[in-house]
Amino acid sequence: MSVKWNIHLFAGLSERFGGAVITLELDQAELTVHQLKQELITRYPADSSLITISFMACNQAYASDEQLLLASDELALLPPVSGGEEAEQDVIEPSAAPASRYVVTEQPLSVEAITAMVIEPDNGAALTFTGTTREWTHGARTVRLEYEAYVPMAVKTLQQIGDEIEARWPGAKVAIAHRIGVVEIAEISVVIAVSAPHRGDCYEASRYAIERLKQIVPIWKREIWEDGSEWKGHQLGPWNPVTPL
Repeated sequence: MSVKWNIHLFAGLSERFGGAVITLELDQAELTVHQLKQELITRYPADSSLITISFMACNQAYASDEQLLLASDELALLPPVSGGEEAEQDVIEPSAAPASRYVVTEQPLSVEAITAMVIEPDNGAALTFTGTTREWTHGARTVRLEYEAYVPMAVKTLQQIGDEIEARWPGAKVAIAHRIGVVEIAEISVVIAVSAPHRGDCYEASRYAIERLKQIVPIWKREIWEDGSEWKGHQLGPWNPVTPL
């Protein structure tokens, strides 16, 4: 009796395979990540290189090649991130902070509201990083950016980054919000706010946050140019999100 394996796809992978889900009919109900990826390569040999560099997520967490998967698990094949699925959105108004310090939303971001979430009486420094859509990159004119996310996992990994920072720099407090959908030229795509008792820690923690976001958060960026488009993934070298930065 065969078993159905459903594997969710995002960004360039969903375009390459022509849908948001791949369904495999297999004899086994349990496979390692490596074995499941080999099954995919067998069926899609022309895309073997892309499958090889992509990571598997199991129940909204990155899974190593040796991890055992069940056909009943929530599985997703994730292309390298840039740093999908519909979810209830938090509206971030300029006058009000979001309910959570870690947010993925289609709504415009307020630097003031997100920064206010990390201001603490015991912290003498606060720093906010704001990422915006630039018009020119390597001589090519960008018309707009489109972001896609594996939303529940993206929120979890944003919180993971905050937890890592608060463990590494005692007293630090973090808030991160990222846009999905269309982000026009000069609009804000990400806001990272950090406070800490001392300014040196604040600078280091802010840089750590944006680099870590690029490494592990399942958000993908599509650059739309006047004459074409391209999905942009992880650009920090070999992609291994289970390895600490």
